Amino acid sequence: MPASDPPTPPAAPRTPLWQSIAATLGAEIAAGHYRPGDKLPTEAELSRRFGVNRHTVRRALADLADRGQVLPRRGAGVFVRHRPTEYPLGRRVRFHRAVEASGRLPGRRILRLETRPATAEEARHLALPPDEPVLVCEGLSLVGAVPIAHFHSLFPATRLPGIGAALAEVASITEALRRAGVADYTRRQTRLSAEPADATLALHLGLREGDPVLKSEGLNCDPQGRPVEFGTTRFAGDRVAITVGSDPEDGNAGEDADHAMKNKEKRHADDTSPG
Repeated sequence: MPASDPPTPPAAPRTPLWQSIAATLGAEIAAGHYRPGDKLPTEAELSRRFGVNRHTVRRALADLADRGQVLPRRGAGVFVRHRPTEYPLGRRVRFHRAVEASGRLPGRRILRLETRPATAEEARHLALPPDEPVLVCEGLSLVGAVPIAHFHSLFPATRLPGIGAALAEVASITEALRRAGVADYTRRQTRLSAEPADATLALHLGLREGDPVLKSEGLNCDPQGRPVEFGTTRFAGDRVAITVGSDPEDGNAGEDADHAMKNKEKRHADDTSPG
């Protein structure tokens, strides 16, 4: 009998077009062709580029969104997601240290630096007499060239001579406080809440008005328990991942500050008590 031909192997399954498009766009994002915050071409433009209909492109973009690479915004388009910056929130909050630990470059852009009398609420937070001067520092916290937060910090101007010049010279608030005589400080309290971005904040952070932001209000104190900074920071919701916890590597420094403040309050009570 004549030898029969060997069986033909089954054809390899074809990759669906939408998967191929998603893989191509995903590789371009990974290679930096599209950077975080960039808007991708429109569905019509991608349809022409790949020679497919919009439904196929839409499915590819949905796959990228499911994998967390892009963020569709109704009426605005599809944008490359920012990889969230890990930001631990404990007794020792150090923006520069946290960003550097994630392998990125921290930065800061000052928008306003001025001295004025404290409001009643500001004086209460900073344990100051009414109308005592405070230094106002407003600006943007950056990761690379991307703004991830808007901050508004208040410093007791008389208690910290030279803080204004230090803030104008260095990018780190920790270093500025050190130059003003505060070698160490800890977070005494933090209040977190969520709110929509207003028009001004959206412009600063490259968001749409109404996009969610995380608001953090914090009070920092020196080792003697004296307030050295009261600040409000608003983070772009899709650009940070905040972890709230203790700082075991710092030992009991935070408790020491609390203890010092309680002792100060007790001494004040003893001094003002009758008899």
